[in-house]
Amino acid sequence: MHILFLTENFPPETNAAATRVFERAVYWVRWGHRVTVLTSAPNFPDGKLFDGYRNRWRQREVIDGIEVVRVKTFITANSGFLLRTLDFVSFMASAFFFGLFQKRPDIVVATSPQFFTAVGGWALAAMRRRPFIFELGDLWPRSIVAVGAMQGGALINLLEQLELFLYRRAAAVVALTQAFKVDLTGRGIDPAKIVVIRNGVDLARYAPRPRDKVLAATAGLAGKFIIGYVGTHGLAHDLGNLLAAAELLREETRLAFLLVGAGAERHALIASARERRLDNVVFLPMQPKDAMPGVWSICDVALVHLKDSPAFAEVIPSKMFEAMAMAKPILLVAPAGEAMNILLEDGAGLWVPAGRPEALAEAASQLLQDDALRQGLTTRSLAAAQVHTRERQAEQFIDCLTRVLARPGEFGHRTGELAEED
Repeated sequence: MHILFLTENFPPETNAAATRVFERAVYWVRWGHRVTVLTSAPNFPDGKLFDGYRNRWRQREVIDGIEVVRVKTFITANSGFLLRTLDFVSFMASAFFFGLFQKRPDIVVATSPQFFTAVGGWALAAMRRRPFIFELGDLWPRSIVAVGAMQGGALINLLEQLELFLYRRAAAVVALTQAFKVDLTGRGIDPAKIVVIRNGVDLARYAPRPRDKVLAATAGLAGKFIIGYVGTHGLAHDLGNLLAAAELLREETRLAFLLVGAGAERHALIASARERRLDNVVFLPMQPKDAMPGVWSICDVALVHLKDSPAFAEVIPSKMFEAMAMAKPILLVAPAGEAMNILLEDGAGLWVPAGRPEALAEAASQLLQDDALRQGLTTRSLAAAQVHTRERQAEQFIDCLTRVLARPGEFGHRTGELAEED
């Protein structure tokens, strides 16, 4: 089949949506499908174009067999509601317009977290008279209220009505968590059209490897026990809580926290760590995708960190599965929810309630001192990765698309059965 996929982020960007869409599409192409991705020129999260790219009206390239069509957008950093919304809307409009001139696909898929991409996908599918699939990666706009970027009110209510319209119009909604399905069902969306396909990791890209001693030394971390956070430094991650824990552990000279990535809060975090004189916190800039396994290799523990908000109890961070594949014990700081359940069921790490720096410091100290605990978590973490694979996710997604195309009138009933199996 020919899949037209709309996503504002795509490699060489390395955020969760870019990685998820790309790694699955590689499998689809390998299995004989044609995949065209409509996306923007890479600039996330700092709003600066990556080397070798320009913000042109249209530019085409082929990446691992995937046809990638990049369209012009309003580019801004990943901060500030108004400017980011202009960014989202500009991509929606450009992707819709240029999508009209692509070879007619069999099916159109659009992914969140921001659903203006989904608006473009729905409109494009309607114009091309093809089924529309909404991949739900985040409950937007609820998440922007959760991080304090906006207050509830008339505008949020309007956005939520648009959100529900898209769910109803989609031939299927592919939700990344069971909690998303429960939420949508509670708001009147037919559960039979919601397919739960959890995130995963590409085992061809992530696997245990020896510690990169050169990288550790370059970062000033040679000989240290490293708890590493790899990913976006944003409002949703509340990494100030990590700094508070690091302050409690400043006398434990063997332990260091490593934060790798970029985002709206990074500069403030660096300034705060400097002001507190936290020598046990080291920052590295965002790394290219092919460098990520090397970064993981120097970490003794993988830290996954989310803000203390009910909205983030429904999230399953993809970096958790990458850490599993790298055989890293996981320290999950998050509200009690689906990510916690997965972690504890797999026995792959320790969970700490979000927003409690004392508990985070205690768990970090325990992992440093208890070799037997850490080894057991390491073994179970690697074993769990074999269950949460990107290939399995790609297979489930293709099965969903195939069912939509084969029996569109009966899809709701059929995918309801599939969702119950997940």
